[in-house]
Amino acid sequence: MRKSLTEFLKNETVLCIAILLAAISSFIVPPDAEYINYIDFRTLAILFCLMCVMAGMQTLGVFKLIAGWFLGKVKKGQSVIFLLVLLCFFFSMLITNDVALITFVPFTFIVLDMLGGEAKRKLALPVVAMQTIAANLGSMLTPVGNPQNLYLFGKAGISVGVFFRLMFPYTLLSLLLLTAWVIILGSRYKKDSGAQKPDNEKNLSIGENFPHPNELILPLTVYLVLFLLCLFAVGHLLPWQAVLVIVPVTVFFVDRKVIAKADYSLLLTFAGFFVFIGNMGRITVFRDFLQKIIIGREVYTAIAASQAISNVPTALLLSGFTENYEKLIVGTNLGGLGTLIASMASLISYKYVVKNENNCKGEYLKIFTIGNICFLGALVLLEYLMGIF
Repeated sequence: MRKSLTEFLKNETVLCIAILLAAISSFIVPPDAEYINYIDFRTLAILFCLMCVMAGMQTLGVFKLIAGWFLGKVKKGQSVIFLLVLLCFFFSMLITNDVALITFVPFTFIVLDMLGGEAKRKLALPVVAMQTIAANLGSMLTPVGNPQNLYLFGKAGISVGVFFRLMFPYTLLSLLLLTAWVIILGSRYKKDSGAQKPDNEKNLSIGENFPHPNELILPLTVYLVLFLLCLFAVGHLLPWQAVLVIVPVTVFFVDRKVIAKADYSLLLTFAGFFVFIGNMGRITVFRDFLQKIIIGREVYTAIAASQAISNVPTALLLSGFTENYEKLIVGTNLGGLGTLIASMASLISYKYVVKNENNCKGEYLKIFTIGNICFLGALVLLEYLMGIF
C-alpha cells in the first residue's frame, strides 16, 4: 500500500500539488457558488476530445506507419536523423508534443538498432534529445500543439491566424537551429547507411501488431473527421458542447478501450489549478502582489516559473493575474525549454532513455540540458530583439 502510494506521488507529482493547493486555498476561501465559474469547461472538453482522437489514431499505428514509409525513402544516416527529428517537430503541431514523443522515441531506438550498434551508440542520446526539443518547439506553433496553448488560446480570444503569426518567428528559428544541429551531428557520423537502410516492413513488425491497411480506412476516416470537429471547436466554428457529445460517443463505438487512454490526470490537474487560481484571485493582497510581479514581465516570469513547475501549471497560474495572454503564450512555450520538468513531455523521452540506455542517463541529461540552454538562449534573444524592433 505504501509502495503504491509512493509510486503514485512520484508519477503524478503535479496532480498531487494541484489538488493540495486547491484544498489549502478552499480553507481560505470556503466553497461557494463562485467555484463553478473557476472551471474552464470549454478547455477541458476540447482537450479531452483531442486526447480520445489522438489515442485512437495512435492505437491504429497510423503515425508509425507514416514514419516507416518516410524512412523507407531515405538512404544516408544524416537523412535518417533529420527525418526522425522532423517527425517529432511537425507531428507535434497536430498530435501534441507528448503524443509525438510517445510515438517516435521508441521508434527511434528500433531504427538505430537496425542501423547497427555503432550508430545507436553514437546517435541515440543526441537524437532523442533533439526529438524532445523538436516536439516541444514544433508544438508551439498551433493552439492544439500542447495543453497550455489550447487553454491560453481560448483565454486570449484571438484567431488561429493571429496565433500562427505570434509563434511563427520562434518556430522558424527553432527549425533552423535543429537543422544546424542535425548537420553538425551528421558530420560526426559520416557513414552511408544505404546498405543498412531500415527496412520498412521489418520496422513495422517489431513489437507492433499492425492491422492490414484496408482495415485502417474506416476507423482512420472516422478519427480524422472527429479531429476536424475538434479543430472547429477550437476555432469557435462549432459549439464545444456538441463536440463533447459527438467525439466520445463515436470513439466508444469505434474502440471503447480508447476512452480509457485519455490523460485524466492532466484533466484533474487543470481542474485543481483552476480552483486554486480562482480562490487566490479573490484574495486581494495576493492578487495585487502577483500582478505587480507579472505585469510587463509576462514572458520572463513564465519562463522562470516553468523551470520549477513546468509550463502547463505556469500558464494556468499566471493567467489568473494578467490579461496579456499573448505574452504568456510566448513565455510558456519558450519556458518548455530548460530543465527536465520545464515541459512534462520531456519526461517521456527520459523514461525511454532509462529503459533503453540506463547506463547513459547522466550523459543524456548533459546533452539535453546543454541543448535546451542553447535553444532557450537563442529564442529569448529573438524575443528581446523583436521587442526592440
